[in-house]
Amino acid sequence: MIGGLLVILLCLYFINKNINTKFEKLEDTIVNLNKRIRYLQQKTTSQEQKTNSIKKDPVIKKPDSIIEKPIVNKPIDDISKKTTVTETIPDKSSSVLKLKPTKKEVIESISKVVSEKTKTEPKKPWFETFKEKNPDLEKFIGENLINKIGILILVLGISFFVKYAIDKDWINEPARVGIGILCGSLVMAIAHKLKKNYVAFSSVLVAGAISIFYFTIYIAFHEYQLFSQTIAFSIMAIITAFSTLVSVTYDRQELAVLSLIGGFATPFMVSTGEGNYVVLFTYIAILNIGVLGVSYFKKWRIATILAFIFTILLYTGWLGSKINDPSFSHKGALLFATLYYFIFSITIVLNNLKNKGVFSTIEYFIFVANTFIFFGIGMVILKDINSNFTGIFTLLLAIYNLVYAIILFKKFGLDKNAIYLLIGLALTFVTLTIPIQFEGNQITLFWALESVLLFWLSQKSKISSFKFGAIIVQVLTIISLLIDWERYYSSESFTVIFNPLFIAGFIVSVSLFIIYRLLKKEKDVITRFFTFSIKFYKNVLVLATVIITYFTGLLEINYQAHQFISNQASAISFPVMYHFVFVSLILYIASLFKKKNISKGALIVSTISIILYIVNFYKLPKTEIINNLVENTTSNYAFYFHYIILACLFYFGNQLLTTTTSLFTINTKQNKWLPWLFTFAIVYVLSNEIMVHGLYLSNSLSSDEITNQFSDSENNWYEKFNYAKKQINNTATQIIKIGYPILWGVFSFIFLIIGIRKQWKNLRIIALSLLGLTILKLFIYDIKNVSETGKIIAFILLGILILVISFVYQKIKKLVVDENSEDEKI
Repeated sequence: MIGGLLVILLCLYFINKNINTKFEKLEDTIVNLNKRIRYLQQKTTSQEQKTNSIKKDPVIKKPDSIIEKPIVNKPIDDISKKTTVTETIPDKSSSVLKLKPTKKEVIESISKVVSEKTKTEPKKPWFETFKEKNPDLEKFIGENLINKIGILILVLGISFFVKYAIDKDWINEPARVGIGILCGSLVMAIAHKLKKNYVAFSSVLVAGAISIFYFTIYIAFHEYQLFSQTIAFSIMAIITAFSTLVSVTYDRQELAVLSLIGGFATPFMVSTGEGNYVVLFTYIAILNIGVLGVSYFKKWRIATILAFIFTILLYTGWLGSKINDPSFSHKGALLFATLYYFIFSITIVLNNLKNKGVFSTIEYFIFVANTFIFFGIGMVILKDINSNFTGIFTLLLAIYNLVYAIILFKKFGLDKNAIYLLIGLALTFVTLTIPIQFEGNQITLFWALESVLLFWLSQKSKISSFKFGAIIVQVLTIISLLIDWERYYSSESFTVIFNPLFIAGFIVSVSLFIIYRLLKKEKDVITRFFTFSIKFYKNVLVLATVIITYFTGLLEINYQAHQFISNQASAISFPVMYHFVFVSLILYIASLFKKKNISKGALIVSTISIILYIVNFYKLPKTEIINNLVENTTSNYAFYFHYIILACLFYFGNQLLTTTTSLFTINTKQNKWLPWLFTFAIVYVLSNEIMVHGLYLSNSLSSDEITNQFSDSENNWYEKFNYAKKQINNTATQIIKIGYPILWGVFSFIFLIIGIRKQWKNLRIIALSLLGLTILKLFIYDIKNVSETGKIIAFILLGILILVISFVYQKIKKLVVDENSEDEKI
């Protein structure tokens, strides 16, 4: 009884306080309206005065009669002086009507200006908006803040009173619950009574009444055990439904938020730790549908946001705590996760369709977060049961988003950005399906095909998002291919050509080439943030195609050669030969189709290849001979392949000589160092040919001799190798001392003849320098430890060559002396 009187007294006090506040507010409003009326009256009066001043024009007398006179040829100035000008005076009444606006027009014009200004004004920070809505802080506190604090204090006061009565044993348990319900009903009745005149205050009272109901039922269940769990849960559900209905009736968003919080708190308030998840999540689903329905009709976005957050927190918390239990139901958990995903994905779109606007940032966030959270939950549940349906689950999610996008675009005309988002989600999940469901090179194959499909779709649909998605998938494809190469070529055993890795590399190369062809007629794509250059991307595609094709063949040939050939030098000669042939083909194709950028790149690679041959690859045939002797094999692949490599080297040299000037603006004749480099490479390569053929034709050592020499030793491979290498090097030394001087002398003669015919002084100097080097080598190095026969042959032939060169110089001395043409300056 005392509690009821206290409630009534407090309510009367707040009512009186609010009535006084309302009267003060009404007085201020009347004063402002009077000021506005006086302002409009003054403005109208000033406009009328301005109109009257315009009307007071001088009256021009009209002449009584006009005397006709014959036209006399007079000057124009005289005529203009006597010409009478008449002026039409507008009607007084009509001008007044046009110039004098009514009060209604003035007010409408002012309101129009104000409304236009409001539309163009930028969005202000929330604090500035708060100050504009509540310029008087005292009024805000008195009218808005105090009543909320008051209802909180009232609830606490009632709680303290009830606790005091309980401590004194004045009230038994059912009576205590009854008093709580009675107090809540009394506050609700007062709120309903004040609804018409005090909407804000009455809504605060309603919130207090609902809070009293919730806590009363909570205490009745947990402390007093007056209800069973089912009855307590049902009562709280009814309270939630009732509070939601009241929020709609009062049209108060904060009541809807309170109902939502109370609804989600209900399961915890009646929980005993042994709840049924089916009942719990069914209740949450019904609660979400109800609250989201209210949010849809009332445009209360905050309710949607809170419902999403509370649902995710509740579900993920339950999933994390229960998934390891033996009794955990994976099917039920996935079913409810799917239900919640559909509820929120459909609700967000329905709100947008109703409002016929674009998605807000928070709506985009909820949409994307809802999708990926559901995807994560589904993957966790399916992997927990070791299911093979993770890929199918991902694919179904992609199909749902794609079908959803098509329906919403064709039937309802949803915001295009939202459609692109759905398509992007679909593409993302299709891309994720491949590595989730498949393994190894299957991922690479599917991604390669998907990139082609996306580029084709971008052309057909004119949607640039497909193009950018395809580029991302292409990058993933190449990364996946590199991982496959690194992982499997070092550990697996594959058949020739028809193996997964070679096929994957081939398909990726073909996909890149197809995309290059698809982009042949494409134009640059201009987006909000950047311009996507199709020309640049086509060059990237060409480069990627060439590189991937090259490494696909190189790795396959290298792998299979080492699988079937024991001689390491012979096995290495296969990929080396492939490298030179591949570079030659690229250089030929680039020259044929006049692709300057590709030709430049190929020439640079050709130059590097020549250097690699001079530094390393030249010795493969020699190493092959040594390995044959040690391992007692007859492999000659390196020897025969070196002819193909030699042809490629000469092709590289010819291309460098003929196209360097046009591609790199370098004149080979006028350049100081290029002729020296070219002649050095030629002499070095052909000197190596003398060495290779000399070793292959030599019978200085056989594998039987080596076997007999090391028959008694164990683990003697390195000993055999060093012995064979020493014997081969002895033979090579003889070839260097006998064959090189003759070859270099011949080259000196050839370079001299060419230099004379082409009038190329630099080449003649190179010829003489090579000849001088040959003579020095002959007397300093070659004369030592060489056979008599070789010494005789070398000296005789070299002497003859030197005499011939001298004779040639004597023959053409007039051409050589005083040669100062521009193209022969050094």
